[in-house]
Amino acid sequence: MTDPEYDVLIVGGGPAGLSAALNLGRALMRVLLIDADRPRNAATLVSHGFLTRDGVSPHELRRLAREELAGYPNVVIRTRRRVFGIAAAADGFLAEVGRREPTDVVRARAVLLATGVREQLPDVPNLRGFYGVSLFSCVACDAWDLREKSLALIGESADLVARARLIARWTSRLTVFTHGSAVIGPDEEAELIAQGIAVERSPIVELRGERGVITGIRVADGGDHAIDGGFVQPQWDAELAYLREVMPDIDEDGHLIVDRSGRTSRSGLYAAGDIAAPGPQQLVVAAGAGARVAAVIVHDTLGVTTTH
Repeated sequence: MTDPEYDVLIVGGGPAGLSAALNLGRALMRVLLIDADRPRNAATLVSHGFLTRDGVSPHELRRLAREELAGYPNVVIRTRRRVFGIAAAADGFLAEVGRREPTDVVRARAVLLATGVREQLPDVPNLRGFYGVSLFSCVACDAWDLREKSLALIGESADLVARARLIARWTSRLTVFTHGSAVIGPDEEAELIAQGIAVERSPIVELRGERGVITGIRVADGGDHAIDGGFVQPQWDAELAYLREVMPDIDEDGHLIVDRSGRTSRSGLYAAGDIAAPGPQQLVVAAGAGARVAAVIVHDTLGVTTTH
């Protein structure tokens, strides 16, 4: 696969990348999609909010998308591979691709970055054992199924109070666990309590439950809370080291800065999905972003002014 040429290289095979590949393929672009096959939502049993696919597993959604793309001979998908580096070339970009190390070089006129972000969960004992089954990060995706249950919100981020107010829309029994951090001030705590939201500041020492279904949370001061489910507020970061030779502008949180059409500050380099900007982290939103940027790439390639 040394130095083959493509119109567009897509890095990332989630909903944004797959949607872009479909729309670019239908525009007769020659597309290569590289996917490490390690989706952030791998722990999630079902996904929600995607019209006609509500309740489907993320793995099944990706399988269906790849099956559809197989009907387009101008779209090539390479899974369990990653991009190790991207460099500028005379007519676009050169990318080093491989599994455990670079083994191939591909050339593309444009590159679409759709790798999403990585989650860093709070350092809570056995949190991973419940994550994706009864503890989630996406309120819009999963709050409906937890409505009016006794819920926990676990986090150490500055937006924890805002997240608590949002979750309270679905339940009147919410406890915020700060895990010993000082992210909620006294005035904010008083405001939450006035809204019927409890605040637990003691560090978490144990999550109780079986087979991923949480039933309780024990804290360091001896308190024990009965819980039916809840949410975790992660920290997110983007893996951008492979862009070191063509690094576009990023914001203070490490997201790629793009215009409303998905263009980065580097000509020919685009981004779609969670890697591009903070916002609703839903499959349907990412898929829409991929479709939008695909149209922009086609127009830019032709030199056509776009209103996207």
